[in-house]
Amino acid sequence: MDLLGWIFLGLIAGAIARLIMPGRDPGGCIVTILLGIAGALLAGFIGRLAGIYMPGERAGYIAAILGAVAVLALYRWFAARR
Repeated sequence: MDLLGWIFLGLIAGAIARLIMPGRDPGGCIVTILLGIAGALLAGFIGRLAGIYMPGERAGYIAAILGAVAVLALYRWFAARR
């Protein structure tokens, strides 16, 4: 999957991450979606680099969602500390 595909997948992963982790986000929906894109790109890069999955496998989609949830959780943690 190319970069544009990961960005599109990040949009969806950000929305799914928002459903998995309900509550008030300090940045709102737009920031959540952008964090989903960042999480999907990060998970895609790390997964391919580690050789866990190849392009086009379903594990990449799952990793993108998990990456989006992880980035969203980190964002909430850092925002709550302020």
